[in-house]
Amino acid sequence: MIHPQAIIDPSAQLHETVSVGPFTIIGPDVTIDEGTVIGPNNIFKGPTRIGKNNRFFHFCTIGEDTPDLKYKGEPTELIIGDNNTFREYSSVHRGTVQDAGKTVIGDNNLIMCYAHVGHDCFVGNHCIMSNSSGLAGHVHLSDWVIVSGFSAVHQYCHIGPHAFVAGYSAVFQDVPAFVTVQGAPAVPRVINAEGLKRRGFASEDIKAIQTGFKTLYKKKLSLADATAELKKLAETNEHVKVLYESVAHAKRNIVR
Repeated sequence: MIHPQAIIDPSAQLHETVSVGPFTIIGPDVTIDEGTVIGPNNIFKGPTRIGKNNRFFHFCTIGEDTPDLKYKGEPTELIIGDNNTFREYSSVHRGTVQDAGKTVIGDNNLIMCYAHVGHDCFVGNHCIMSNSSGLAGHVHLSDWVIVSGFSAVHQYCHIGPHAFVAGYSAVFQDVPAFVTVQGAPAVPRVINAEGLKRRGFASEDIKAIQTGFKTLYKKKLSLADATAELKKLAETNEHVKVLYESVAHAKRNIVR
């Protein structure tokens, strides 16, 4: 159902099952697929592509121009997958031509109140961004990442799968897979064991990841030596291999 007080550009493409609340504005070059529910007082700007069964509460700003000073009005893009929830006052900006020209959000993510996804970010699947958390431009969140409330991630940082950023943290370097970080600047604490248990990881796999964490952080090895030892451990466990690869391919060094 489209509320009569919603404003929708004639060129916007909405599936017939999309619901739009009052005072929402949907601009040109916006495509929204079936089953998506949009509450009141939201703003959508294109080029933006939104998948199926998403939920936007109210006062969300989706697909707006980035405030990055390099942006000169180029037709960059926002792509959102399926089954995502965007809570009140959350915001997502489109990309810049200095990167891939698009911001991408995958499937089954929860973007909570006042959370912000900056330009050229990539957010995987099953991620949670808690209240007032923020991603600067060019940040990559892998699958199953949690960014807790009032935490911020510096531009170009990569956060590995199943990592956990504790509340009020400031992340300035890459966070390896499975690692919990906390503080400003954020430092590694433990592995995200509770999260792994909830997602059905076997106890022997969690122990293997813990061994990898100790190798990386507790043995007082140089990063080069720790990475080399971690590579050997990765040959015996697929999850340790994920940990190793997130360290070996770090873009901004790793929290340490």
